Amino acid sequence: MNAIISASELASDLAGEQPPVVLDVRWQHEGAMRSAYVEGHLPSAVFVDLEADVTGEAGAAGRHPLPDLDHFGAVMRAAGVSPERDVVVYDTGQNWAAARLWWMLRWTGHPSVRVLDGGIALWTGSLEQGDGAAPAEGSFVPAPNSTDFLDADSAAALARSGLLLDARAGERYRGEVEPIDSVAGHIPGAVSAPTTENVSADGRFKSAAELADRFKALGASGTSSASGTSSASGTSEIGVYCGSGVSGAHEVLALAVAGIPAALYVGSWSEWSADPERPVATGADPQ
Repeated sequence: MNAIISASELASDLAGEQPPVVLDVRWQHEGAMRSAYVEGHLPSAVFVDLEADVTGEAGAAGRHPLPDLDHFGAVMRAAGVSPERDVVVYDTGQNWAAARLWWMLRWTGHPSVRVLDGGIALWTGSLEQGDGAAPAEGSFVPAPNSTDFLDADSAAALARSGLLLDARAGERYRGEVEPIDSVAGHIPGAVSAPTTENVSADGRFKSAAELADRFKALGASGTSSASGTSSASGTSEIGVYCGSGVSGAHEVLALAVAGIPAALYVGSWSEWSADPERPVATGADPQ
């Protein structure tokens, strides 16, 4: 199944006999956007708080580490999520938070999750106001896999043995600026690949063919066609990190659109740079 869905396709699915569960995970650096949800959200959408429900408390493991999986599972069930029912997630046009929820559901075993391409900004249908009605309880129970997740040690190893992509802005990768974390630079061996270059001006992902060409130029392999047919042997060959594991999930999503499986280093730079024993590289070269 494609990792993204257009607004017109979602409108058709919502009008069908088996509509998907729709999750609104709008978020900005200042926090969740629940007030925006109350003002207007997609029909039947349930609000999910990124920092309260999809990520854990900031600390040594980074600003957006993994959440408690029992809590995450309970939130997903309360939102109506079940393994046998499709799920669509969205946020604003940026869709970074939606990508992190997409990744969490995929990593914990849900078989059918898509992100609304372009987010709510491209939705032309009606919106609902208020808190929304509570859906019927779902049955989803998280069951993480071992291939889509990287920790600091496996990310460092992958930067040398495979391909580790840094999804942050180029100036942060080069160490010219660091607006959030205490140390500037990148993981030695990582390749700069800003996730903002994966989308068009309207926030929608570039075509599968364009994305495949981009990642191939960066050193990625494993896609045999723009249709999403992959010949890669496993997600351990390609990994992604960012500042705290949110925009990096967006790049993992872009890779999925291109038919290239990849793992996410959830702790990302916020975890890596917090340990003074870990090496740091600067400049345009991976090193």
